Amino acid sequence: MMPNSLGALLELLDLEQLEVNLFRGVSPTTPHQRIFGGQVAAQALVAAGRTVDEPDRRVHSLHSYFLRPGDPSVPIIFEVDRIRDGRSFTTRRVVAVQHGRAIFNLSASFQVDEPGPDHAMAMPGVPAADDLPTVRERVAAHPDRFSADSLEWLDLTTPFETRSVEEPHWLDPRPRAPVQDIWFRAAERLPDDPLLHACVVAYASDLSLLDTTILPHELIGTPFMMASLDHAMWFHRPFRADEWLLYHQVSPSASGARGLAEGYVFRSDGSLVVTVIQEGLIRPLADDDAERGGDGGAP
Repeated sequence: MMPNSLGALLELLDLEQLEVNLFRGVSPTTPHQRIFGGQVAAQALVAAGRTVDEPDRRVHSLHSYFLRPGDPSVPIIFEVDRIRDGRSFTTRRVVAVQHGRAIFNLSASFQVDEPGPDHAMAMPGVPAADDLPTVRERVAAHPDRFSADSLEWLDLTTPFETRSVEEPHWLDPRPRAPVQDIWFRAAERLPDDPLLHACVVAYASDLSLLDTTILPHELIGTPFMMASLDHAMWFHRPFRADEWLLYHQVSPSASGARGLAEGYVFRSDGSLVVTVIQEGLIRPLADDDAERGGDGGAP
């Protein structure tokens, strides 16, 4: 479940330090059985970053695996292993633990700023964020489908502003090409901390990416469960998470109850700043599983 404000998200990312290399994080109150994957990934990156003593080193990549469903009712303990402190690179491994078992594993690498060759793929030609309708405006265009009472959730504050280039899949579930473009930014101004901006984008990167894998498929009325299996990110250039970023998402493959998705994050000036790749579970459920609401998350 997404926190109901940017301030609530920042509280989730402000981990409590218990001991050297040991941190504790919490989750928002939620009726769901599992912790949102983007939350534990972002918190693990916070834990890794807080053990990097050199202020000139920024995260340039992370690779992670979701091992077990997280329990939102209890804290998460993050254990950091300081694998390497080199002249140019710092490497950290983080294990997230609940109930005495690992639920998530992350490796992150940090690098000093260095000059070198520079090129990047071009940003897709899409309308600017300010030229696109808000979520409320899109919903208001369907008065036959949404009552005034059902729109109350749209009035709640959220950590992010979003503008979809295409009609969102939850408004138009018809099969389409596995591609979607979404502008997003933090709902309020953030402190000038590059690690925080990276963690906020890590959180946001998991909100819609796996959904791209089901866009070509007619799944209405078909019970199934989705869960992230792994998540990797590469941070190419500086950015601010409180300025508009375009999230270009595409799924090259789905098979074997798994879907693969790629994401490319661009600044509004067209610069590619982050690349994301994720594989997730797309598991059809038997009727008895569907009646119980699925298996609770363990892949």
